[in-house]
Amino acid sequence: MSLPPLVEPASELTVDEVRRYSRHLIIPDVGMDGQKRLKNAKVLCVGAGGLGSPTLMYLAAAGVGTLGIIEFDEVDESNLQRQVIHSQADIGRPKAESARDTVLGINPYVKVNLHTERLDSSNVMGIFAEYDLIVDGTDNFATRYLVNDACVLLKKPYVWGSIYRFDGQASVFWSEHGPCYRCLYPEPPPPGMVPSCAEGGVLGVLCASIGSIQTTEAIKLLAGIGEPLLGRLMIYDALEMNYRQVKVRKDPECAVCGKNPTVTELIDYEAFCGVVSDEAQQAAMGSTITPQQLKEWIDEGENIDIIDVREPNEYEIVSIPGARLIPKNEFLMGNALGELPQDKRIVLHCKTGVRSAEVLAVLKNAGFSDAVHVGGGVVGWVTQIEPEKPVY
Repeated sequence: MSLPPLVEPASELTVDEVRRYSRHLIIPDVGMDGQKRLKNAKVLCVGAGGLGSPTLMYLAAAGVGTLGIIEFDEVDESNLQRQVIHSQADIGRPKAESARDTVLGINPYVKVNLHTERLDSSNVMGIFAEYDLIVDGTDNFATRYLVNDACVLLKKPYVWGSIYRFDGQASVFWSEHGPCYRCLYPEPPPPGMVPSCAEGGVLGVLCASIGSIQTTEAIKLLAGIGEPLLGRLMIYDALEMNYRQVKVRKDPECAVCGKNPTVTELIDYEAFCGVVSDEAQQAAMGSTITPQQLKEWIDEGENIDIIDVREPNEYEIVSIPGARLIPKNEFLMGNALGELPQDKRIVLHCKTGVRSAEVLAVLKNAGFSDAVHVGGGVVGWVTQIEPEKPVY
């Protein structure tokens, strides 16, 4: 459906701004009125990572007057494969500051607001209230549900995107005119079921494809042009170079935007989504060792079997000496239990400890009561024991 412009136009454009945005001004659907609306708009980007990079850069280039950046992380070398708003010289810098400098380098007429804290239930309402539109570029379910619920409660629209390996999704959620994120995904997936980009990887250029869709939708909403992706989910398969759409209907029983909502205030989203399942947390209690303890066991010749539950491509990048690879899914399907020795203590590890905790729960239920896992995983091992090895 067509929607009215989200913001009122600014009073005027300067001569310099007319020159800068001339290719917009000669588009009849944008014109002077649309460009003035962009100038008067305030847009918040949640995250300055893979999706936030192209979104922030193109919103700045388009002439959005005020851009907010909420980001608490620092630039890491592994970010540069896809987070093009940052450069080699920015490694170690706060992402928010690096993104701001790039934005101002693109367009000095843009005002940039930095929010360098972690977004949570205590600050989200105050931050979101300052902006007309939210663009969600986060990569975890807890923050996605937080963003959604805050936008519903504040009656604000937001543009959502998601990426994984070669696949991407994008949509517009606005409970005042259509569905919200919970209408599409009422419940988060079980902990550990959907790998993050850090675990499963992402094709760097995929960020540009989905980020450009998010930016396009933001501009359309602000200027009141075209048909926004409201009530439609765009699904992109980069390997097949295929775009398809799925209709998303407003759920009258939705917990937050339905006729009788049960979520009327913000909740504990970490607990709602669960970084690690309750079963895994229980299994890990008293059965978690440090990388240093594992090193001592190896040096002392302890009778242990070190099992890496990551994927083969991760194992090729870096591994703990003596570890053998049995991917997590083999345990979940039950195929790997027969490969485990009965006369050795099983030591599990993954990248950071999340997947290994899930596998540990499987082993405990199967009778391997003395099995343990390495807290911090291979990242902890490299950081503490073998710093010369790469961390991915």
